[in-house]
Amino acid sequence: MTMKKSILFIVAMGLLGLGPFILSAQEKGVQLETGVLKPPPEKGTYSPAGRRDPFKNLLGGKDIKGRSAVGGIPQLSIDDTTLVGIVKTKQKLTAIVSGPQGFPYFIKAGDKFADGYVLAINDYQVVFRKTNERGIPLMRPKDIIKEINPEER
Repeated sequence: MTMKKSILFIVAMGLLGLGPFILSAQEKGVQLETGVLKPPPEKGTYSPAGRRDPFKNLLGGKDIKGRSAVGGIPQLSIDDTTLVGIVKTKQKLTAIVSGPQGFPYFIKAGDKFADGYVLAINDYQVVFRKTNERGIPLMRPKDIIKEINPEER
């Protein structure tokens, strides 16, 4: 039988409900109606041959708490932020800014943005340092100051 006829035969038997019987017979190496005897498939083995074990834990039990991700909002531009408020807790200042969709972000000094970082935060303003514009580094970084509205202080 050609390959197309074999596939058609298996599909037809599957539709009649005899597919599992035929497939199990093929796996066992039983002679089918066609007269062709297929050997049972071999069990797979893994030979590393100098490669690392794909199932081994890559961290190897090491604690990753020492490494932390750099804070900030790398996809947000400084120009797209609006200062909402500043919160003081235990002598640390955290600024609350909103992005173009209005979602609030909590930032602190040193946090990175797409085009710069937070230079400083004081009681009424946040100072951003813009280091690049549209992906091109600036010759002289610009400081951008965003203040809280005086009526809201």
